[in-house]
Amino acid sequence: MNHPSRILLAAALCASLAACSKKVKEEPAPPPPPPPPPAQPAPVDDGRYQPSDLDTDSCLRQRVVYFDFDQANVKPEFAAIMACHAKYLRDRPSARITLEGHADERGTREYNLGLGERRGNAVSDALVANGGSASQLTVVSYGEERPACMDSNESCWSRNRRVEIVYTAK
Repeated sequence: MNHPSRILLAAALCASLAACSKKVKEEPAPPPPPPPPPAQPAPVDDGRYQPSDLDTDSCLRQRVVYFDFDQANVKPEFAAIMACHAKYLRDRPSARITLEGHADERGTREYNLGLGERRGNAVSDALVANGGSASQLTVVSYGEERPACMDSNESCWSRNRRVEIVYTAK
């Protein structure tokens, strides 16, 4: 091969290589993903009652203790209720309860006021025996003055023989 044909061949080769080459566009790298939000610590369930539990916990929602005729002793069937309300008082030292004692319409007004007070004191004693503080409890007797039922029959009277647990501070 002669010299001018070599130059032409080299020029043709360079031209063909230049035509086949692609220019690569350099795109900017995508931004790094944002860092994950800081992990929130999971709430610690320390087993203590919170004020919201008064409306959600099945035991704490039970706030009426019923009594037999002419009796002021807390029945064994209410032991679990006494225990959970006493635990709430231990867990929440600022909580306060008023125990409202009631009686049915039978008996004199004075007798029923005394019976309502004895019932309230019986519930108070049960709460204290389960670890509640007496300083968190107040007993009030309404006797027969605030009946839950107005009929004059045993079914109605049994609903009126009660102590209502009323939270005045949660």
